Parts: sequence; C-alpha cells; structure tokens
Amino acid sequence: MVNMSYIPMIFKYTAPAEIPISFKLGRRRINGIPEEFSPKVSREFIDSNILKITVEGKNRSGLAIRADYTEYRDFPVTEWRFTLINNGRRDTPIISELRVGGEIACGRSVIKYGNGDTCRRDGYSFFEREVDEKITLTPFSGTSCQGAFPYMTIRGEGVEVRAAIGFPAKWVAEFSPSENGISILCGQDRCHTRLSSGESFTSPRLTLMAYGAGSEYRGINIWRRFYFAHILPKDNGAPMQPKLCLHNWRAEGKPEFTGATEENQLGAMKDYLGKGMKPDVWWIDAGWYPCDYNWPRIGTWRVDENRFPRGLAPIGRACKENDIDFLLWFEPERVRKGEEIDLEHPEFLLSVDGNDNRLFDLGNPEAREWITDRVDSIIKASGVKIYRQDFNFDPLPIWKANEAPDRVGFRENRHAMGYLAYWDELVLRNPGLIIDSCASGGRRNDLETMRRAITLHYTDVGYGDHPIKQKQHREMFEWIPYFRAHNMNWFDAESGKYDGKEHAPDEFAYQNAFVPSMTDMIPYSADDVKLALEMQALWRKVAEIELEGDYYPITECRGSTEDWYAMQFDDAEKRRGFVQIIRNADADEDSFNLVLPCIEDGTKYVTSVGEFVSEELRKGIRIKLNKREARIIMYKY
Repeated sequence: MVNMSYIPMIFKYTAPAEIPISFKLGRRRINGIPEEFSPKVSREFIDSNILKITVEGKNRSGLAIRADYTEYRDFPVTEWRFTLINNGRRDTPIISELRVGGEIACGRSVIKYGNGDTCRRDGYSFFEREVDEKITLTPFSGTSCQGAFPYMTIRGEGVEVRAAIGFPAKWVAEFSPSENGISILCGQDRCHTRLSSGESFTSPRLTLMAYGAGSEYRGINIWRRFYFAHILPKDNGAPMQPKLCLHNWRAEGKPEFTGATEENQLGAMKDYLGKGMKPDVWWIDAGWYPCDYNWPRIGTWRVDENRFPRGLAPIGRACKENDIDFLLWFEPERVRKGEEIDLEHPEFLLSVDGNDNRLFDLGNPEAREWITDRVDSIIKASGVKIYRQDFNFDPLPIWKANEAPDRVGFRENRHAMGYLAYWDELVLRNPGLIIDSCASGGRRNDLETMRRAITLHYTDVGYGDHPIKQKQHREMFEWIPYFRAHNMNWFDAESGKYDGKEHAPDEFAYQNAFVPSMTDMIPYSADDVKLALEMQALWRKVAEIELEGDYYPITECRGSTEDWYAMQFDDAEKRRGFVQIIRNADADEDSFNLVLPCIEDGTKYVTSVGEFVSEELRKGIRIKLNKREARIIMYKY
C-alpha cells in the first residue's frame, strides 16, 4: 500500500508580494502583486478540503492583476493561475514573459518528463535529465501535448514534486538550477502583446504536488488518488465507471461513419443487445453530417437528412431506453473551405494562405455564442450524453499569420480561454453531459482540459500494435488514469509480425485493451461471440479495480515485441487486486519471476493461481507463458 507521507506545500500563499508571478510591463519587471496595485484578498472554502484564495489589485493606469490560488487540504497540492485585465482607457505597454512559478528548495534535482502524443510510434516516452543547466520544454504545435507532455516529476534531495500545466495551447516550462534547488517557471510560450481597454490575458494553471522522496510508486499513487478525487469529471455526480463502447463503424463499407444511417445504427445496436452485449456507450464518430462519404469535409453542423430523415433522435431514444450513453463526434474548430460556416459566417474564421482549413475563432464571443447554440441544439434534439470533440490540424500557423508584432500570442490566449468557456457553457446547458477530449488522439490533454473531460481516444497511433499500446498505457495509467483503448489486432499469425492490417481480436488483443474504457471491435454480425462475452466480463472486473486501486508498474516498457510486460493494481480498501503479465511475440524467456511491489506483511493471498503468504510473494513466483500470451491473476487478502 502506498506511503502517503507529505512535505510542506509548494508556493503556499503567504502575502500578495510573495505570489509566484512575474511579467514584464514594457521594460519593467513586476514580481508578485506590489503595493502599488492595492491588492485585496478574499478567501472561500469550496468544501472542507478545498480553499480558494483570490488576490486582486489594480494600479493607477487601470491594469488589474487577479491571482487565483487553490489549496487542497486532503492532498499536498497547490495551484496558481493569473489573469491580467486592462480596466483603463488606454492600451497597456507591451506585456511579455508572463510566468508562474519560482524556486523549489529541493537540492540537486533530476526532472522526469515525456514527449506526449507525437502522432508517431515514439510518442508517450519518458526521459530523465539532471537539472544542471536550463531545460526548456514546449509542444511543437499549438496543441498542448504534441511533442511535450505537460506533466513532469522533479526528484530532489528528500523531496519529490509533481508538476502539471493546465493550458490548451502552446505552453512553455523552464527548469533551471538555483541556489537551493531548482527554479520552475511556466507560461504561454508566445506572449508579447499590448492589451486594449477591456481585454485580458490569462496564464496557464500550474499544479504542484509535493511529497517525501522514495519509492516511485508513492508519487504515482498520490497523484492518481488526487486525480480521481478532484480532476476526473463526475458522471451525474457519481464517480466515473468503466465504459464498454460499441458501434457500427464503416457501415455500408464507407469510411468512418459516412455510411451510417438510422436503420443500420439501430439494427446493429439491436443485434449486439440480442447477443448479450450491452454497451455503456453507443459511438457515432465523424461523418453523420452532409459530407458525401468524405468525413473531413466539415463545417456544416447539421444532421444529414438523406441518411437520418428523423434526425439522430431515434438513436438517442434507443440509447435511453436501453440505459446506454449516446456519444456523438464534433470538430467545431476546423472549417473546410466552401462549407456552411465558411460561406455564411466568414467573420467567425481565421485562415492562412494555401490552407483550406479555417480556424473557427473561439476567442470571438459572437462566434462562440453561435457555435454553442448550434451544437447545443443538436445535443438536445439527439439525446447526446457524451459530446466528443476532435481537432485535426495545428492552429499555430493561423494564429501567427493573424497577429501584429505588438499582439503576439493574444489570439492564441483568447482562443484557449474561449475553448474552455465553450465547454463550460455546453455542460451548463446540458447537466450531466460528459465531454470526451480528442485532438488527432491525445494532443490536447493538459490538466485544464482534463478537469472538464475524459479522453476516450488518447492517440491515433498503434491501435492494434500491442507493445506500442503497452508503452502508451504506462504513461496514461500514471498521469491520466481514465482512458479508453480498442481491442484491435494487427498481428498476423502466419508471418508472426505486426502488419498494420486488421485481424480478428483474440484474447491477447483483448487483454492489451484492459483499461478503464474499452471498445470491442467484434462486429455486430459475428456468429461466435463466446470470446467477446468472456473477455468483456473479465475486463469489467479488471477495470473496476483500475479505478479504485493503486497502480504499480512492474516492468520497464520499451514498446518492444521482445519484452515481458507486467503491472499490479491493488485496492487496499476492499483487500483485492490483480496482476497482469504479458509475454510479447518475440520474448525469448519462457517464464517470468513475478515479485509483487505491493504486499502486506504477514498476510495470506488467495489468487487465481494458488494461495501464497506475503513472504513467498516477496521472493517471487514463476509464471510460464507462451509467446504472445497474457494472463490476469486476480487476488484477495
């Protein structure tokens, strides 16, 4: 069981002048909120565990600073975010280098960080570097997780700190050696702008968790518990449960859902239910709007009346009657040339020469109200429970092409804040609505996004390449522990290789998709569903423990077919858990010495492979598997 020992909180609020903010106003650097801003402090307990402090001040010219601080009393977590507001009549001087953070007294330090979803096989990788010189991390696009993961761990002398950045655009984090340890500063990467009267600019939110150094498992599981308690959205006020997703994908042989009709969607749902497969989610992805079998032709957000003459309401009603959540895909920020919004509301769009993708400007209040009304009307009319938002191009070149030298980063900042406001309004209008975050996979899953969403599609890479999925899942279980996987299978048994083609899901493919939410790719027309029913039942038991227990990675994970892969989940409250062991296709060793990281001394463990006392499990038990075989060992104690 995880040791929950904590140390003093990082950047705990003390006084306005000591607030961890810095920026340049013209040539002058401002630190904290100085007396000239006449700061006022207000305190509010959101509940018994969450203290919110707001510090607001304004100088003579009308520039206001608002600092929002959150302190979690049940976890060693603090958060800071800042907004600059021009309440004066004139433009401000240039604002630049807006940063949140400061020095952490932790001695000589190492930073562990990741590259996020690169949309390549090398994504979801961890790296470690000693902080003996300045280290700068930033995504290589306008989305927050592409090429740099906004979640990192600082390992110092006697202390570890987990840091997470909440900002759905291009952030930057700078780590430098300091006199007593390390300096961490984060902000929007591009910030060199004046503010006109009434305008504002908001920093990323920096979340910091501090605990005593020691076992890697400690930090992983304190973070997971915090995430489940305070970050993961609720499902109608209750904790999010495992969700089995089913769909009729590529209906009529057409791409994505461009061949979907009322008849084939309702028919497939009926067939699944008749075979004993009840989904938690019925999934309709891209292509339900007018697009002539070309799903990326987006920008006309209306139901295709030729395929859905009664709209999507019959599907929503069937879902409600069978206690199924109806998921529907949107991509509101991308508009293709010649589509409805481009033709009728070009004033809502930003573009760059040579690119037929237009960016719907969520930083424009009028545009945001229009798209909110349109999407909200579809949600209500169709009975949508899960709103799925995708984003399939990089907005950064468009932001750059539409800004003046004295407005660098302003449109980007307003778009980021508008994106969050758009989601907040959809949920306000549709209580109980769940949001699914996607951006060509997991390119925008920063912590501010994750406060509002789950991620049911964390990557576009390696759906059926199981060692690659293992590496991806290693990072997701640690940092964003509610996510979904397919049970796709790209392994060709004849050649013994992964060939990128779809093969029937087998037990190995199912086991590699055992995460909190799973899509079963078995077609509704399948005659033999015995394996599917068995695997779905086992998955549900496993997923429940994944959401209630602590996570212990047992093996390193390189994404290699030559490796064994193993992990443990332990639910101390219910005194149960499981171990998953996988021998990949080219792993030569025919057995694995399983040593459980989480063991209670002097305790008997009743497992699905026998009974053991804790001392035996500390020494290890030998598990033999065939090549490309996986096993779940459930236990109670």
